[in-house]
Amino acid sequence: LSTSLRRYDCKECEESLYGQKYILKEENPYCIKCYETLFSSDCESCHKLIGCTSKDLSYKDRHWHSECFLCSVCDRSLVDRAFAAKDDLLMCTECYSNEYSAKCHECLKTIMPGTKKMQHKDRSWHENCFACNRCQQPIRTRSFVQKEANHYCLPCYEKQFALQCSHCRKPITTGGVNYRDQPWHKECFVCIGCKQQLAGQRFTSRDDFTYCLSCFCNLFTKKCAYCTSPISLGGSKYISFEQRQWHNDCFNCKKCSVSLVGRGFLTSKDDILCPDCGKDL
Repeated sequence: LSTSLRRYDCKECEESLYGQKYILKEENPYCIKCYETLFSSDCESCHKLIGCTSKDLSYKDRHWHSECFLCSVCDRSLVDRAFAAKDDLLMCTECYSNEYSAKCHECLKTIMPGTKKMQHKDRSWHENCFACNRCQQPIRTRSFVQKEANHYCLPCYEKQFALQCSHCRKPITTGGVNYRDQPWHKECFVCIGCKQQLAGQRFTSRDDFTYCLSCFCNLFTKKCAYCTSPISLGGSKYISFEQRQWHNDCFNCKKCSVSLVGRGFLTSKDDILCPDCGKDL
């Protein structure tokens, strides 16, 4: 019986691989020389081929020998160390921080790459250094207010600087009403009678209490002797006689209803009469 042996050749140069080192790629064998020519990368630093026996380190489609993977500033190895890139240059985090990282406005120390930082108006802080000037708690993602050179969380700002309502004594954060040099919430500045808000409408006061015109007229203004409705404020014309008052439109003769405004009249008990109707008295 005769046996035939299958040839085992390099896929590229077709040289026999028996007794030689070779590398399989996608199930195809290559001699070392062909494999390095076809598939190995050139080192970014020394520009030499990164052979099969060398460790190939890559970053963003760029390759280095492990011994060439160094900080561009201090030349320390970056193998198994954190690093940063700037304008195609690789640097250890210490050198990068010294060259490019921001300084914390509070503690004046470098803000290391990869650490959380806060920024406001072209200034930077470590996350824990950006704190409320009053309670000293880090602000982080909370809303804050800047006053002069200091920052305050909203609760502290309201406690320290916001006006307090004369009625409820709580901070006024938006809007508000000023009355007699005293601040009020709009919802607190109401008519003492009907509780309607008075901001933006006419009102009056009595004994330090505020009233809408309707409530004030019902409670305190003179009543018409004829219709008993209040003679309202604001320039309403009325007639006054012997401690009684009438609306101009109500000051009419009891019998014939003629207007007595600007005319003479007579009285009969609680009634007023024109001179003609009063002849029979």
